[in-house]
Amino acid sequence: MSRIAIIGGSGHVGTYLVPRLVEAGHSVVNVTRGQRKPYTPNAAWGEVETILIDRDAAEAEGSFGVAIAALEADIVIDMICFTLPSARHLVEALRGRVQHFIQCGTIWVYGHNTAIPATEDQPLNPFGEYGTQKAAIETFLLAEARRAGFPATTFRPGHIVGPGWSPLNPAGHFNAEVFSQIARGEELALPNFGLETVHHVHADDLARLVMAIIAYRSTAIGEAFNAVSPQAINLRGFAEAMYRWFGREPRLSFQPYDEWRTHQVPEEANATWEHIARSPSHSMDKARRLLGFTPRYSSLEAVQEAVAWLVDNGRVERPQD
Repeated sequence: MSRIAIIGGSGHVGTYLVPRLVEAGHSVVNVTRGQRKPYTPNAAWGEVETILIDRDAAEAEGSFGVAIAALEADIVIDMICFTLPSARHLVEALRGRVQHFIQCGTIWVYGHNTAIPATEDQPLNPFGEYGTQKAAIETFLLAEARRAGFPATTFRPGHIVGPGWSPLNPAGHFNAEVFSQIARGEELALPNFGLETVHHVHADDLARLVMAIIAYRSTAIGEAFNAVSPQAINLRGFAEAMYRWFGREPRLSFQPYDEWRTHQVPEEANATWEHIARSPSHSMDKARRLLGFTPRYSSLEAVQEAVAWLVDNGRVERPQD
């Protein structure tokens, strides 16, 4: 078994990944900047070593990579790298010192898809700071793997879903009130014709994918893998399914985006634009072929589990008969 350091292990994916690693017999070090608790309790966390490091501050003084290398991990999983200089700093510190480096990317590296469902061999067309930086990180890591032998793998999550936080909703943003509105049977306005797509993934499916990447290390090194549910869903179908899940008949209206946004909170309208402008829809065939991995949750199953948690915890209204 391996010694594994996971940078940012208390978040959405780490909540599921860290217990899976421990239960598989690995020795796990969680590198975090605070004492944030995982979303779901698990006894396995009692066996995890926690190291407190403020990444931004440590990188500013040039000590972050040194601190990670000093952990002497066989595998390093980086969940929270957002800039190319940050990636370069860590790679230089770990070069020749790790057996496997696994980086969490994003499906936003695609930007506008050339064809759908998008496969990993399609060109990247990122736009916006987040997607552009993530694409630069991925390109750098895979080049280091192929040309310099640095043992890197990257995976590209969709919209991460799980109990404990609000999922991306049928209006294309994260305000849980949309689900309450649906639960009450009220009309929901969607932008355009509601045919733009979103592509969720359950956090535990991401954890399972990382476990498969570790198990198939020699195959995974130098590769990028999409990390989404089996199928994307469009906003209209998503909304209709949620109405019916709450026992309601769908009540939808549609407006051109520029008109629709004038009736929304600006931050939420901008979040919707960020999602529908990309309209992600991605293939999981590569992970199936190379890693034997298939996701367990459909997009709707993942969202409904998350919304059930929101209902149980009073953050979304229960439907009234």
